Amino acid sequence: MQKRKLGSSGLEVSAIGFGCMGLNFSYGHSIPKPEAIALIRAAVERGVTFFDTAEIYGPFTNEEIVGEALAPVRDQVVIATKFGFHIDPESNRQAGLDSRPEHIRKVAEASLKRLKTDVIDLLYQHRVDPNVPIEDVAGTVKDLIQEGKVRHFGLSEPGAQTVRRAHAVQAISALQNEYSLWTRGPETNGIIEACEELGIGLVPYSPLGKGFLTGAMSKDSQISETDFRRILPRFTPEAMEKNQALVDLLKRIAKEKDATPAQIALGWLLAQKPWIVPIPGTTKLHRLEENLAAAALELNAADLAKIEGAAAAIQIEGERYPEQLMKTTGL
Repeated sequence: MQKRKLGSSGLEVSAIGFGCMGLNFSYGHSIPKPEAIALIRAAVERGVTFFDTAEIYGPFTNEEIVGEALAPVRDQVVIATKFGFHIDPESNRQAGLDSRPEHIRKVAEASLKRLKTDVIDLLYQHRVDPNVPIEDVAGTVKDLIQEGKVRHFGLSEPGAQTVRRAHAVQAISALQNEYSLWTRGPETNGIIEACEELGIGLVPYSPLGKGFLTGAMSKDSQISETDFRRILPRFTPEAMEKNQALVDLLKRIAKEKDATPAQIALGWLLAQKPWIVPIPGTTKLHRLEENLAAAALELNAADLAKIEGAAAAIQIEGERYPEQLMKTTGL
């Protein structure tokens, strides 16, 4: 597996990381903890060194899985986790945002224990908290870095101005924003420009369109009650039928390149910038191997131009989140 550096921070990771959220959270098909641990370890054996989790996944249990799985190889991997939500202690559910400095410290200490480590490699603010100045957030993480509890600072779904304000206090190593062939906001909202200018890496989450770009879903797919995609505008049967045009494009390119639609989607992302590191997730070993093989896929200028031209003619149906969830992003 090739390595990439996330911007100018010196943080080197595998070209493709592993998004651990879906192992037991959000998609309605959790796998047992022993299987999740085995899959993470299989990823390590195949060269993955970058693993992404968060306090809110579970909550709490995803970090525990990641911590247990990676404990034997802790010095060989980079673990990223996130803070920023208030979790109601009675319901154990997300109940708004909370990036107050004292809360950040509390979450960091708890994450260190769950991850079975004495340092968090990359600590992201999960969502921008409008009630806490970003300078206070960056300053708190800066203190944690100086104390040796955190190595690198990141933000998830911030606006470009927020990035600049935070970076002025504590250098940001990575931004984690949604970015894929069907979510191309970072190209127009100033995020890629800010990354380039400030030497920040970009870690696209949902690089496979929450599974849709793999070609495994269609308008006839039954989405379970516990799958959060059920509330997303792009996953109504009508939207999926219209968005099938993008999957059909990926299938055509994949056939030409002896690859799969997922590999084309990941290869396209990798070809955009050398400091982009996507973090697809999966619960299946064969999908993991399929995703990782995309790192070796070569898309030349002609391939990229063909994808670009065809994709430009496709109008994506539906917003990526419902209106209320979109408000929690800084974009």
